[in-house]
Parts: sequence; structure tokens; C-alpha cells
Amino acid sequence: MSYQVIARKYRPQRFSDVVGQDHVSQTLANAISGERIAHAYLFCGPRGTGKTTLARIFAKCLNCTDGPKSDFPNDDIKCIEIAEGRSIDVLEIDGASNNGVEQVRELRETCVYAPASSTFKIYIIDEVHMLTTAAFNALLKTLEEPPAHVKFMFATTEPEKVLPTIMSRCQRFDLRRIPVNLIAKHLKYICGEEKVTIDEGALYAIARGAEGCMRDAESALDQLISFCGENITEPDVLSMFGLTAQGQLFALAEAVLNGDSTTTLTELNALASQGKDLGRLVGDLLGHFRNRLVFVVSKGDLSLLEISEAEAAALQAGAKLGNEQALVRVLDVLTDCEGRLRLATSKKILIEVSLLKAAQAMSALGIDEVLGQLQKIRDNEPPSTGQAVPTAAPQPVAKPSAPTMPTPKPTPAPAPAKSTEAFDLQALWAQLAAAASKASPFMQTYFQQAHAVSFSKGVFVIGVTEEHLTLVDNRRNHEMLSEQIAALGHADVQFSFTSKPPPGGRTATPVLEPIDEPPAAVRAKPEMPKAAPQPVKLDPEEFKNDPLIQKAMELFRGRIVEVRK
Repeated sequence: MSYQVIARKYRPQRFSDVVGQDHVSQTLANAISGERIAHAYLFCGPRGTGKTTLARIFAKCLNCTDGPKSDFPNDDIKCIEIAEGRSIDVLEIDGASNNGVEQVRELRETCVYAPASSTFKIYIIDEVHMLTTAAFNALLKTLEEPPAHVKFMFATTEPEKVLPTIMSRCQRFDLRRIPVNLIAKHLKYICGEEKVTIDEGALYAIARGAEGCMRDAESALDQLISFCGENITEPDVLSMFGLTAQGQLFALAEAVLNGDSTTTLTELNALASQGKDLGRLVGDLLGHFRNRLVFVVSKGDLSLLEISEAEAAALQAGAKLGNEQALVRVLDVLTDCEGRLRLATSKKILIEVSLLKAAQAMSALGIDEVLGQLQKIRDNEPPSTGQAVPTAAPQPVAKPSAPTMPTPKPTPAPAPAKSTEAFDLQALWAQLAAAASKASPFMQTYFQQAHAVSFSKGVFVIGVTEEHLTLVDNRRNHEMLSEQIAALGHADVQFSFTSKPPPGGRTATPVLEPIDEPPAAVRAKPEMPKAAPQPVKLDPEEFKNDPLIQKAMELFRGRIVEVRK
């Protein structure tokens, strides 16, 4: 007797044998029990997940003896004929090789005849997406209103290539990739039937390599039995298919999580020298870090992970390595690497650079964290500037020319002290604003809307409007203000700008001296017409570097052609 491969020998023969597709099996069984059998079905999903198998089982249920029924005996002659492909009423057609309009026309002509010995004439078309547009169109009318004895069952791995007009006439079932633990469990059952000893690590290695495809897993097991005999271990699986051992994968991942660039490169070079598939290695790392992320987010809930007991113990041991934000950054780097790997000339170099980036990402700060820290730095003020100095009542701004009246001796100390402190701050601010306006004429506009917040412990805080804050808060203005306040008798003073409004919402406007004009003359005769103003003598470089001028150039997209003195 000829040898039959495991994938065919252990192919499911009834709905209860199908692994990982309970949502489809249960729906079809209920449809038979409830006598709600449609005329056309479309099975979609990745390769090796059971599309054609489910179509055959469904055909058995419809054409079994005394059917349709969801279960049937193993010795049912009609079901045996369908399983062996000998039934003249169940026709399996390969859509890849019979994709022309002529083949569809022949199908359309033959489907009008009644079945020979079964209840229904069933057409199973595999890889239906390979049919041409003309073939699809030739099938439309028959598919929409077929004879009562005809049922269509389509299978495809690419449903997006099926015409919407065809899909709308079918009941669609989407088959999922089979979970790793279910594949491992089924392989263990097969090994028991074949009298083969296999360890748990080998089962999970085969299941992970199959990537949700049961047929691929069964074919790999068949190959391993030929290679190893009746005793299969994890190293055998890894060496045969170029997979990475879980111990090596954990060592490489821990080196990345510890930010150890040297160990990361050493582990990667060791895997490359062993002939491991680097593309699959990146996929394995993505899966590993995903498991770590799920473990951290779920606070150790292993039910969300498809891993062996040994892997679960290793995850629990290394749970402290990497927080949620760091793991997400590592996954971003590896995902980008996987996308670029197909076009890379040297895969090893690309993976090395990506793993080094991932190791550095563990200690890097996210953009949200950086922005948060910058905001804290911007909002940070000296302890004494957190609150404005309280005043009993707003004091008028003192004029520079008015003499200071002596304080009467009998005046009580507490209340006048606060008033004098506020008066001195505002007076100093008026003198400073006037001096700074002469030193930098462009600052005069800003100071007209500015106010003094506080002056304590060598820090002078100035309040400006929100739109002026970015224009005045620069090193050049800080140095200029330090020079001007030093000339007023206050050395080693630092300045800080804030958008905080003044106490009570009122801004005391300083009296600014006009540039190059005697202050007394201007105040004595404000109503008299002035002579033609003298041109202000400015440094051309100072003019070009002024923040207001630069802001205007940016706003109007202009450029400085010439600066005349």
C-alpha cells in the first residue's frame, strides 16, 4: 500500500474534527438542522486553514444517506465516495486551471441536469479568485438563480479579487489563522497515533513556524519524522527549519532591554553564524516583544498569550525588564525594520542597526515626555515669584522728576511697609523700562504693555502678553536688561519673562521717555506740534537681528535689502 502523508491521512472528515474554526462549523451545522441551506457559499482565509476541507464536509452532510444531516456514520458509502473524489454529483474544480469563460459555460450547461444518485449536485471551485472577469460574468445569472438541486461552494485565499457581484450572491465565511496552542495540541495527538515521542518545546516550535497554517505544521511534522525517527526534540526542529531557540531569543531580547549594545551585537552575530533565517528572526523578536508588552499591560495574565509553560516562566522572571512605553518604542523600531527588510541589500546590517536603535530606545524619552519636561522648565519660576507681592491698594506710577517724600516717624510699621515695597518695585520698573527703551528702541513697544511681577533674590520677573513672550525672551534682551538695571544700582540681576497677568488684572504702564527728546519739554507741551523727528541712529546688525524685525520678515515672507543709518 502506498504511503499517505500526514496532512491527507489526518484530514478532518466531519465538523467535530475541524480545529480552530468552530464559528464556521457550528454555523453550517445549524443551517442543516434548521433547513436553511443557501445555494452558494464562499470560504475565505489563509492557506491551510480548512477552506476546502469544510466544503467537502458540508457536501458530505448534504449528500449523505438520508441527508441532509449534520452527522453521518463513518461507513456511509456516499460520504466515502466524496472523500475519495469518486462522486459524480460532487465536482471539485480548480479555478486556476479552469478559469476561462468556456469552462464556465460548460458548467452552466451541465448544472441543469439532476444529480445521479444524491440529493444535490455540488460544485466546489477552489481558488475561485483566479477566474477571469468574463468567466465571473458568465456565472452570474446561474449563481443568482440556480436550479433547486445545485449548490455552489467557493474557496479563496484572496477574497478582494472576487467580483462584488459574485460575493453578494454568496454566504461568506472567513476562516482564521489557527492559534499556536491548538496546532501544538493537534500535533501531539498525531504523534500519539504515529507512536512518535516529541517534547513540548518541539511542538511549539513547529506550531510557531507554521504561522497559523495546520497543513504546513502537519507537513513539517511529517518531514521531521523522516529526519529524526520516533524521537523528536526541539534542537532537531530548530536545526532543520532554521528557527531560533527560545533561550537565544530571550538572551537577545534581554540584551536589548538592558541597553547593552555589545551583547546585542554578539548574540545577533552568533545567530547569523548558525545560519538562522534573519527575516524570521525579526518576526520572532516582534512576537516575543509583543508577548512581553501584553504581559506587562495585562499585569501577568497568561491567558492572553499562546506560549508554553517554559516561556511563561521565562516571561515572569524577566517581567521587570522594560515598561509599557519602552516596549512600544522597541516594537516600532522592529516593525520598521521588518518593512524595510525586503528591499535591503544586506539584511544583517539593517538588523544590527535596528537592534542598536531598539537598545537605545529603552533609555530614550518619548515626545510626550520631552514636551512635558519642556513645559515644566518653561513654567518653572523661582520660589519667591510664585505669588505677586500683595498690596493694600494700587499705587500710581511715580514720575521720575517727582521728589520722594520722607516717611513720617509716627506712621505704624506694618501697613506702610507693604505699600513702600510696591511703590519701590513700580518705580524701579518705570526707570528700567525707560532706560531699556533708549538702549533698544524696538523694546519700547513691548514695555508699553508689560508690567513688573516681582523682584526678589536677584531675579526680576517681567510680565508680557502671550504674543510678545517668544519675541522678548531671548539672550540678547536678558543681557541688555542686566546692563541697564546694573546702571540703576542693582548688580548681578537675572531676568525672567512670564505671561502671568498682573495682580487684579490691571497693568501699570511705565512712563517711557521719547528717544532723543528732552522728557521735560515733551511733558510740558504735549499739545504743541513737534519738529520733524530726528532719525534714530541704529546699528544695522542690531536692526537685522531684532526679534520683531525677524518676526515681520517671517510673517510677510520678506527680506532686508538695505539698512540706512
